[in-house]
Amino acid sequence: MKEQVFDEEAARSLVKELRVNFAAGKTRSYDWRVAQLKSMIKMMEDHEPEIVAALREDLSKPEMESSIYEIALLKNSCVLALKELKHWMMPDKVKTSITTFPSSAEIVSEPLGVVLVMSAWNYPFLLSLDPVVGAIAAGNAVVLKPSEVAPATSSLLLRLVGQCLDSSCIRVVEGAVPETSALLLQKWDKIFYTGNGRIGRIVMSAAAKHLTPVVLELGGKCPVIVDSGINLQVMARRIIMGKWGCNNGQACISPDYIITTMDYAPKLVDVLKHELEQFYGKSPLESKDISRIVNSNHFARLTNLLDDEKVSGKIIHGGERDKTNLKIAPTILLDVPRDSLIMNEEIFGPLLPILIVDKVEDSFNVINSSGSKPLAAYLFSNKKELKEQFVKTVSAGGLVVNDTTLHLAVHTLPFGGVGESGMGAYHGKFSFDAFSHKKAVLYRSFVGDAPLRYPPYTSKKLKLMKALLGGSLFGIIRALLGWS
Repeated sequence: MKEQVFDEEAARSLVKELRVNFAAGKTRSYDWRVAQLKSMIKMMEDHEPEIVAALREDLSKPEMESSIYEIALLKNSCVLALKELKHWMMPDKVKTSITTFPSSAEIVSEPLGVVLVMSAWNYPFLLSLDPVVGAIAAGNAVVLKPSEVAPATSSLLLRLVGQCLDSSCIRVVEGAVPETSALLLQKWDKIFYTGNGRIGRIVMSAAAKHLTPVVLELGGKCPVIVDSGINLQVMARRIIMGKWGCNNGQACISPDYIITTMDYAPKLVDVLKHELEQFYGKSPLESKDISRIVNSNHFARLTNLLDDEKVSGKIIHGGERDKTNLKIAPTILLDVPRDSLIMNEEIFGPLLPILIVDKVEDSFNVINSSGSKPLAAYLFSNKKELKEQFVKTVSAGGLVVNDTTLHLAVHTLPFGGVGESGMGAYHGKFSFDAFSHKKAVLYRSFVGDAPLRYPPYTSKKLKLMKALLGGSLFGIIRALLGWS
């Protein structure tokens, strides 16, 4: 039997089919949206072992990380959307001015249409379906393109979404560059991409041809500033969980490097070493609680960073590698030069450089002079002034004080980047808004139609119109009385 090819013609046909179904109004109803979100929850409950197994196959991801950081977080998104959907869908009543009196106005959230979601390989289940939750809640038809770098999860998504959700309006397309290229040639009403800046530029270029809006969830080098006079153990544990406990550093919001002072660095290193051994044992390459590197290409890339002559002598902990099993031990590098290879690209792996500054306040200059704004930045300090300076000075997608990565789980906060770390945001209502058009609606009656706005124009009309637009009651009275 000839294998079916997904090419430009197939992509065009798919989009056309979804547009017909969207135009029929199927996705707009509250009941349809609720049914899909409930089906997604049931899909996770019924198939959790299969999801965990796929993530284990793709990334050797521990069950704890898969169940909590992928499945439970996605389930929370669905539950929140179900709870708030009626409220989100209601028009927002807004005030009008005397200029349009008598009138009323509202902002109506309407679905954009047919949207494309392209996801990443590092959290292949969560990052595929979390944006889809927002797209469904907003009433859109959706095409999901999972990452081919996580093939087991991609295949599972194709099967489960096809079985559990409405395939007339929600579809999954598997494949690599040819299939992605075919999809990007089509006109979408929005493209949501999670990944790296290189592909982000390709996505944005393709979208520009159709004037399609995009959300780009990218990455960057997320810094951690460590001040003195803090609880060292808690700090170390929170950095370790944000770095190695998040897919072994293969996460866009993982700490990329630490900045601290020369005086404090030895204490910081000692406690990191101790806590790492507590978590992953003396032989971390054998630990079942740490993910592997996703593939041989990324393993070679990380090895190249470690073998750079500027940093190879800076390794003070870890550095062990298992090429056969694609594992690299948690690795700490001290006093790394800022012009080294490891400091000039996002690490996206288990390597953690430490930069040294004379005083902790110099950290802000290091971050701001790096040339790009990170997706996240972290500060550990008990000093009120330093926290305030951090929030005021550092531009990043999100900031966390005295922890790492947890802002991701706060649905009332937007999650997204700035500058090269991305554009647009989602999570909670921000997901609904990302896939909605905010339509302005003004209601007027036939009562109170003033000749003021119609020709012939006079100087008195001009003065009165200026007063009305200026919103000054005194000015309106003066114009009516003819006062200059």
